[in-house]
Parts: sequence; structure tokens; C-alpha cells
Amino acid sequence: MPAARESLLDAAFAASTSRPWSAVRMVDVAAAAGVSRQTLYNEFGSKEGLSRALVRREADAYLVGVERVLAAPAEGRDRLAALAEWTVSAARNNPLVRALLTGCWGERLPAPTLSAVPSSSAVPAQRRADGPLPSPSDLVTLVRDRAVAALSGPGTTKPDLLEIARSAELVARLSLSCVAAPPADGSVTDLVRTVLSRQLGRQGQSAQSR
Repeated sequence: MPAARESLLDAAFAASTSRPWSAVRMVDVAAAAGVSRQTLYNEFGSKEGLSRALVRREADAYLVGVERVLAAPAEGRDRLAALAEWTVSAARNNPLVRALLTGCWGERLPAPTLSAVPSSSAVPAQRRADGPLPSPSDLVTLVRDRAVAALSGPGTTKPDLLEIARSAELVARLSLSCVAAPPADGSVTDLVRTVLSRQLGRQGQSAQSR
């Protein structure tokens, strides 16, 4: 029941923003979604299953946003800057994304274990949610790999590919630092461009010295 599942996840997310997760009741989530409590249990199995599915959905939505900004018709440096802006914006507007990126969950949020849990669910989406959830370091790797795929092409040389990977990981980690401590002037884009320019300058000097 994909439609019912999304409605339940929407209701669970709304409930998690208005009160501590420990105070969120399954019966209230079902009522807010307009379905029976049995439908909720059929989809998620338990409150833990619901929390895992909710966290998985928000992680997936963040990565879809990553792919969207990287697919924009712009220069590589501009796309990486947009990636950083998206990361900071997503974390600012979504407490679950912020927790996924920083590992700081807090008492008000659902905080499922990131490792996989046994699953007997007949719902494929729930079986996936019961698998491992991404840690902050996992997300850095996932973002880096998506950036490499978006910014490289058939003619990309191995040295260039390595350079793209280094730049992408640098921006991913810089983005996380901006989530925890935003720049004083609020310009994430300027910070990323400055860092990338300095990195490229150092690489040019290193190449000339060889």
C-alpha cells in the first residue's frame, strides 16, 4: 500500500516535529494518516520499524536532492557549491537530515540503530528500511561517489578522476562542518569556492615542482 505508507510516514514526520518521539503514539499516527492502526502495523511491524522507515525515507530524499543539484547544467565548481548549499539547507529544514549528517540525534528524535535488524516483513520497502541505515561517514562516501559520477565522463583520465573525488569529498566534509557551524556571513557558496580555488592552486604548484 504505497499511498498509505507515504501518508503514515508523513503523519509520523509531522508528529516528530511537534513532540518528542517517545510521546508519539502509533494510534495517533494511524488516525492522522486516515488509516487503521492494523494497517500501520502491517506496513511497519512496530514503532521501531516506523522510525527506521522514516529515517530511511529522509536519507533517500536528501540523496535525491544531491543528485538533482549535481545534474544541473553548470561548471563542476558551481555544482559542488550548490551541493554544499543543498546540504546545509536540508539540514536546517529537516531535523532528521541534520541528525543523519552529524550523528547527533537528541532525545526528541527517533533514533533507530544504524545497523541492520532482523526483518520478516512482507513489505519490500520495510525490508529495505530494516537494512543498514547510513552513518555520517556513509553519507560522505555516498555524496562523493554521486559527485564523481556526475562530474566525470567517458574521457576523464584517472588523475582527473582522482582529483574530482578529492574535491567532492572535501566539499562533502566541508558541508558537514557548515551544518554544525554555519559561516558567519552565511555564504556557504563563497566558502566552498575559496577552498576549491586554494586546493587547485596548491595542486598546480605541486605539478610544477615535479
